[in-house]
Amino acid sequence: MTTNYKKRIALNGGAAAAEALKQIEPDVMAVYPITPQTTIIETFAKFKADGEVATEVIEVESEHSAMSACVGSSAAGARTVTATSSQGLALMNEILYIASGMRLPILMVVSARALSAPLNIHGDHSDVMGARDTGWIQIFSENAQEIYDNTIIGMKLAEKVKLPVMAIMDGFNTSHCVENLEMLTTEQVKEFVGEFAPEKYLLDIANPVSFGPVALQNSYFEFKVQQEQVMDKVAREYLKIAKEFEKLTGRKKDFFETYQTEDAQEIIVLAGSTAGTTKDVIDRMRKHGKKVGLIKMSLFRPFPRKELLVALKNAKSVAVMERAISPGTYPPIYQDIMTGLFQAGETKNMQSIIYSLGGRDIFAKDIEKIFDDLQTGKITKEIKYIGVSN
Repeated sequence: MTTNYKKRIALNGGAAAAEALKQIEPDVMAVYPITPQTTIIETFAKFKADGEVATEVIEVESEHSAMSACVGSSAAGARTVTATSSQGLALMNEILYIASGMRLPILMVVSARALSAPLNIHGDHSDVMGARDTGWIQIFSENAQEIYDNTIIGMKLAEKVKLPVMAIMDGFNTSHCVENLEMLTTEQVKEFVGEFAPEKYLLDIANPVSFGPVALQNSYFEFKVQQEQVMDKVAREYLKIAKEFEKLTGRKKDFFETYQTEDAQEIIVLAGSTAGTTKDVIDRMRKHGKKVGLIKMSLFRPFPRKELLVALKNAKSVAVMERAISPGTYPPIYQDIMTGLFQAGETKNMQSIIYSLGGRDIFAKDIEKIFDDLQTGKITKEIKYIGVSN
């Protein structure tokens, strides 16, 4: 495989994802527009209209139908992709469980966005966090480069483990923000992803099979246990594919990225585009002798609990910043980390923080104050809400 090719180009996150999908050239893409995802399917539809891909683009009447079309297409043996956001992902919810339960390797790019009501078209993680228990693999991206990379990695991973994958970016902050990125050649992408050769599919008439049959009390439980067992193997396969991708591109991929954590006493954990601002804050604070660091989540489902605890072992205080609420309890990443700490018999000074719901801006000064509060012991068992007016 040819390596070290670097084509630098300026694209927003939506266009970057569309370019990756173009290079993959799936057999089928089911499409239905919703802000801020629409740039992905618009760009891909133009590729189709211009004859640049042979993909069958299916225009449907809703996101529920889009995922239903994906299920039928993938079960029939076609490499299948789609994209959605917010209410669209929520409308797909019924079919998300079917896609994972049938072990279908569908790739879906998600521009994460707030959920109604009240109506809001801007970014947060409410939609994807609401889908975290649907059996889909979830990979978060910080910027246009990462959504390009994760779209390609996600396709290969889905087909390797036979589970659907969400490649996630922040709505608007990433989907509509133009940034420089390095692209592979189409030949490199096709070689990396490989040919799709499903072992079992509905149109293999010589070897007839059923997908999603009735499973009663004597078998349903076993189906679900097996589904969980394969999810346990995802992390290992993800790392293998990440190593292949690093060899091809020079870009390191892991369960999460650590930034200045080796000697950090205070660490922020988060996912998505806010990582960039946080790194800038860390650089400034380090110049003043403050030992602060960042862990940026990439692979969220399955959750890399053991590896994350190792990365946090030297920290005295940790703030988990999230762009989603779990009404009545703590938000998702905080819950997962606290569970890991409890199981390991460890304790940390932990602060749960919710920020930037509905696309509200968060500033460098806000992040600096979070670090300052960790350093001075201003930690509570209650959730802190950043930037909320009285």
